Amino acid sequence: MANLLTDRQFWVNYWESKKGLAVKLPSNYLFNRQLAHVIKENKVKTAIELGGFPGYYAVFLKKYFKLYVTLLDYFVHPPVINDLLEKNGLTEKDIHIIETDLFNYHAEIQYDLVLSCGLIEHFNDTADIINRHIAFVKPGGILFITLPNFKAVNGWFQKKFDKENYDKHNIDSMDLELLKSVCEKAGLKDVEAGYFGKFSVWLESEKEKPVGVRIFKKLVWLTGKVFTKIVPAERKSLSPYIILTARKPGR
Repeated sequence: MANLLTDRQFWVNYWESKKGLAVKLPSNYLFNRQLAHVIKENKVKTAIELGGFPGYYAVFLKKYFKLYVTLLDYFVHPPVINDLLEKNGLTEKDIHIIETDLFNYHAEIQYDLVLSCGLIEHFNDTADIINRHIAFVKPGGILFITLPNFKAVNGWFQKKFDKENYDKHNIDSMDLELLKSVCEKAGLKDVEAGYFGKFSVWLESEKEKPVGVRIFKKLVWLTGKVFTKIVPAERKSLSPYIILTARKPGR
């Protein structure tokens, strides 16, 4: 699958290396204000999280907004999801799970809200993966996509100290005009793309990095936090995330 920058084994290894995945999600979870606004303004009742294992956003939407939620991913490990559900006062009946390859799956049901957080940047063909999202959006429904902004300081940090992880990302996808153009060409309306977050840097498997790298990362993080208190605007050079939203005409 040439369009894909990762394979199933990559994600099996990635998730099996993670510890403490079952966490209690707070009401102020990342992107909570944006999601709350979208849900209220569009009277969202149903949602699907694409490529979202272990399903943090599916759980978040069920827990705090009582939506009918579906999680679709091509790697799903039920014990991890069940532990996450239990930690958040939910059961396995609260989330519909589809384990499948998005590239071989036909969207049989459409949803009021289709979201992914940290998915589209793992594909070479940005238009193709976004259009696969759009296939799940019902007329009048909302597309909500977030991805990291590796064109900011955090991207330099990833490239310098975790090149292997950096290379799993399509940096060209992290372009506001490209993202908006894809949605507009697909016929979506109210298309918005912008940078989110004042400043942050992170490393995958940070505890395995050399001590010097971890200390330098902490210094960069602190410096960035101080600077963005003085210059608080969200911007391309500093913001760690990008948010894309759009509406499918109809209804």
